[in-house]
Amino acid sequence: MNRTHPMNRTHPVNRTRPHTTDALTIGETMVMVTPQEGGRLDAESSFVLRPGGAESNVAALLAELGHPTHWAGALGTDRLGDIVTTVLSRHGVDTSLVRRDPHRPTAVYFKDPTPQGTQVAYYRGGSAATGLSTADLPAWTSLSPRVVHLSGVLPALSPSCAELTRHIVFDRPWPNTPVSFDVNHRPVLWQRAGDGPPAPGERAADTLYDLAQHSDIVFVGRDEAAALWGTTDAESVRALIDKPEHLIVKDAAVEAVSFTGAGTVRMPSRRVRVVDPVGAGDAFAAGWLSGWLHGQRESLRLGLGHYAASRVLASASDLTTLPAAGDVITLLEDESGSSSQDRN
Repeated sequence: MNRTHPMNRTHPVNRTRPHTTDALTIGETMVMVTPQEGGRLDAESSFVLRPGGAESNVAALLAELGHPTHWAGALGTDRLGDIVTTVLSRHGVDTSLVRRDPHRPTAVYFKDPTPQGTQVAYYRGGSAATGLSTADLPAWTSLSPRVVHLSGVLPALSPSCAELTRHIVFDRPWPNTPVSFDVNHRPVLWQRAGDGPPAPGERAADTLYDLAQHSDIVFVGRDEAAALWGTTDAESVRALIDKPEHLIVKDAAVEAVSFTGAGTVRMPSRRVRVVDPVGAGDAFAAGWLSGWLHGQRESLRLGLGHYAASRVLASASDLTTLPAAGDVITLLEDESGSSSQDRN
């Protein structure tokens, strides 16, 4: 935990990279099996198959907002893997960096909407994504992204995935490129039996803290921070995770709070009728990153995050269509102007 922050190091600039993109996201993507609206996980329902993965969700929603994006990961050479690449490509994501593994399958998960909330069953053991490692990096580093985005799911998948995540965050194979990290704590992944922990002695709280502290942009839920580190509010999260240039603490339906060197900005969440909360955090990250990539002020970054999250909350899928970021910014500025007039 005492490493020098990677963005404070001096790196040689690689001037031979011909390919650029706004965002490169790296991680696991599974096939999500969800009943059509009104159905349950039973023999009578019809189902829809779509990609589901924190990092590819961010890539797809950024693409919807008008950004060139790449997702890098691993899939089986199976029909499920074809579904993932086909659908992500339709959303505008470049999947040319995806490795197809003939020996491991594409992972799958099932959603079961119930009156008490959506239950999810994951089947990802031994999947192609668990075989991701630092050996994959040479195929990816020909790309020159403006930001690299990861989540806390990746280091929990396997020892090689944990090593890959640490290498990206600490050693920076993309010199001088900011790393965005969504804590995205999934307790089941860190406690699973059979495969053992991601690495000997690895604990979620320590690992995710270390990765967050050494990233440049960090997203974390207030509730997951409380569960991991015993924090009580957004300010106590900032007191603990004090190194990132940008820390965004999300408090579900209440607000999001952004901490930077310039100060603190709070933005209440948008009101929305929730169909399914899964994927809303990824959508928020995509919206915020879009605002950051466009050089917008912090209140508009948070507004874009809330807007994208509200669209996913109102959908049965992790992915949805979005207007171009410029149109959303115009909408948010109009709303802000109307609110100011109302107050006057």
